[in-house]
Amino acid sequence: MEGMTILGMLEQMGWVARGVMIVLAIMSVWSIGIAIERYMTFGKARKESRQLAPYLAKCLKDGRVKDAIDASMKNKHSHLAKVLVAGLQEFQFQEGDQSVDFDMQIDSAKRALQRATVIGVQDFKRGLNGLATIGSTAPFVGLFGTVFGIINCFTGMALTGSGGLGAVSAGIAEALITTAFGLFVAVPAVWFYNYYTNKIEIFGAEMDNSSAELLNYFLKKKAVA
Repeated sequence: MEGMTILGMLEQMGWVARGVMIVLAIMSVWSIGIAIERYMTFGKARKESRQLAPYLAKCLKDGRVKDAIDASMKNKHSHLAKVLVAGLQEFQFQEGDQSVDFDMQIDSAKRALQRATVIGVQDFKRGLNGLATIGSTAPFVGLFGTVFGIINCFTGMALTGSGGLGAVSAGIAEALITTAFGLFVAVPAVWFYNYYTNKIEIFGAEMDNSSAELLNYFLKKKAVA
């Protein structure tokens, strides 16, 4: 009965099954590492943006554009800061050029905001392709180990001439461990991928809203002038 325990079956695995388990273990560590790194990155972005947003709003309300740019440059993890500083710097640069009218300034700032938003979203997506790959391939890696194990099981049964469920049940149970482990690796990876994809959509919407508010600020500034 000792050989029928999970630990016993792991010890009796062939080299192919052990190789599959090692690959799956590496995939599991990789997915967990990506999930932790993304969690820390998203957490810093959220924290800095919440702290920075009221200050930037006050700076723009008081007309202190330089202070808003300086604050945005210091908060490098904030997704809102990355977008707003791009728009503010571009508008300020175009404002100094007397040959550029206001509409061109707005268009240039709008393009800068769009570029910064795209870059910010892509930066948030870094590593998520790895999670998607692990979530979609880990079950098949485990299934490969299972199929190979069952082939060995039936090959051994043919060579020994023994038959019946009792003769192959231990080998099949051993082979199915790799599939179970593959699912164990894939499910959290899919969860993490879906969770962070939803977070990115929220951050993208926040960056779009901030861009729209900044453009409205420019328009109001021109109307007052």
